[in-house]
Amino acid sequence: MKRSIKDLASVEGKRIFLRADFNLPMDRFGRITDTTRVTSELPTIRYLVERGAKVIICSHLGRPKGFDFRLSMWPIALILMRYFPGKVQFAHKVIGQEVKDRIANMSNGSILLLENVRFYKEEEENDPGFAKELASLADIYVNDAFGVAHRKHASTYGVARLLPNAIGFLMENEIQTITEAIQNPKKPFVAIFGGAKVQDKIKAILNIAKSADVILVGGAMAYSFLIARGETVGRSMANTESVAYAEQVMAELKEMGKRLVLPVDHVAYTFGDRKEKTFVTEILSGEMVGADIGPKTIKLFEDEIKNARQVIWNGPLGKYEDEKFQKGTFEIAKEIAHSQAYSIVGGGDSVSAVKQAKCMRMINHISTGGGATLKLLGGENLPGIDVIQEKYL
Repeated sequence: MKRSIKDLASVEGKRIFLRADFNLPMDRFGRITDTTRVTSELPTIRYLVERGAKVIICSHLGRPKGFDFRLSMWPIALILMRYFPGKVQFAHKVIGQEVKDRIANMSNGSILLLENVRFYKEEEENDPGFAKELASLADIYVNDAFGVAHRKHASTYGVARLLPNAIGFLMENEIQTITEAIQNPKKPFVAIFGGAKVQDKIKAILNIAKSADVILVGGAMAYSFLIARGETVGRSMANTESVAYAEQVMAELKEMGKRLVLPVDHVAYTFGDRKEKTFVTEILSGEMVGADIGPKTIKLFEDEIKNARQVIWNGPLGKYEDEKFQKGTFEIAKEIAHSQAYSIVGGGDSVSAVKQAKCMRMINHISTGGGATLKLLGGENLPGIDVIQEKYL
């Protein structure tokens, strides 16, 4: 068990380097569309502030190639100021004398948000010198950025090797919730997978299948499974590599004695005429492209969810970003939310769909990670977690 901030001795007056995940979604105009990742971080920040720590927050935003004012952390600082009035400052850099001077003048219980750490190429390179510079800013390292726990970057891994460290409340909750759900699930346990590529989720599917009772598959990846089963899917998204992975999954699930439920009908459109024609078809052929699960499949999935005591969902079940093809994803989101099952939803698109379906508050656990959630579901090690000291060492 990893050491939590609750296990730290007094943090009063200590400089805490808090790696958060403030990589917030933005629209095409650069406006922030969802602040969930900030509000999810508030308990950890508040705990440290109330105990007199000097909280130095580091995060990334987007995938900049050098400095990009459109991806500055300044708007995040403004959001933090609403929750901690009079306590938040912003540094226009991440390392250097200017940052050190600001930290030297911090009072106990104050917050300094650093600029976007990915403005520095050394971050993703996990450059030792850069990690050393970051470590020089603080006395203790706290990682609460679950969304990038699978990244071996300077701020998620390198710094942790140089300072006494711990995890924050968000990271602790993510690890405990997901691990417990897989190792000691409530039965019947239904796992739902969607999205595009089978190869991206094969480890998660097979790991969860060890404890799940049934696996439901939708989205673009379902077409690879249907091809592997000998069905035609027209021009729906699928390739030889994905079909080979689907065949592997199907063979292993069969060996485990697990049920795999695939779509039995689809909402489709004619290739090249997406805006003009949409209709429900049971068998795709010729120029048809599948874009959503059909009404029979929705009913099939809903019946499985109704009987479940635990549901884990990762990946949308269609092109939900297009209103013509969002019904399947939204209906399943609502069914999960209104079910009696303990529910976990992970993955950016799944979380976005749940929010758009207006049932986010009815989900028991919304995971803040994308790739990190998938790797944890797959039983894989995450560098940002592995590097943290054990609780009782």
